[in-house]
Amino acid sequence: MRIGAFDITDPLPALREPHAIAMLRPWVDVGSVGSLALTAVERRLRARDLGKLHRPGTFFDFTRYRPTLTHHEGQRAITVPNSYLYYAVREAPPDFIFLHLLEPHALGEDYAESVLEVLMHFQVKRYMLLGGMYDAVPHTRPLLVTGSVQGKPGSAMKLERSTYEGPTTITYLIGQLGAQQGMETASMIVHLPQYAQLEEDYSGAARILETLRSIYGLPGALVDPKRGEEQYREVSLAVASNPRLKPVIAQLEADYDARAARMGQESSPGLSPEVENFLREMGDKLGGS
Repeated sequence: MRIGAFDITDPLPALREPHAIAMLRPWVDVGSVGSLALTAVERRLRARDLGKLHRPGTFFDFTRYRPTLTHHEGQRAITVPNSYLYYAVREAPPDFIFLHLLEPHALGEDYAESVLEVLMHFQVKRYMLLGGMYDAVPHTRPLLVTGSVQGKPGSAMKLERSTYEGPTTITYLIGQLGAQQGMETASMIVHLPQYAQLEEDYSGAARILETLRSIYGLPGALVDPKRGEEQYREVSLAVASNPRLKPVIAQLEADYDARAARMGQESSPGLSPEVENFLREMGDKLGGS
């Protein structure tokens, strides 16, 4: 069955008051936290295939998202980058639709409208985007999660409000248009230390999963912080050997503590340009180590 630009499985699943949870690459999947968190929930809830784009080349540039070749039993096969949809049915509603989205290179409005068409077809009550971003925060404190909610407020959505302004992704149209249709839409972004750029940040993923668990009553076994704690211990060892970074971490900790003490205010004190430049330099060095 075709809904918008997506081929949807037949027969259609009967979903009860579904909520949609999305991740987006590459824009807000820093540290792969959205991918890791969404995959963990899908595995736990035994998610099933729901659909994918009929012709992904309509929206994606395959010189930027490269197809891949694989070999199986002597045969070569090509896998074309796509946006994939999955679903999970729980004992009690809400059921879930999971969206693994790629940011489009062309026809972005059509892409967003096609995703929204799928959500409206299944009468989705809430659309939530998960992700991560780099920020001037220390790895020695609990990672900050910020978010925004549009439409009818959800009683379980208790996140620090995001104050970000600046360049964004065209896929934010999904939430904006959904809110205009009466759908509750939300974003949930974990802030990761800029100087410790990990390809897969398991502490960030665990923080997102903790928040999802508190919202939806997901099983506690979903969250395993040990791998992330080990990663950040290695970061601590790396920064301990750099005397220039010690006072920077102290300033970040003071800034974080001040922000936590005034939770609810618009923003925390800014860092000097010299400190921000130093953090970027350290991010490049640690990210390549």
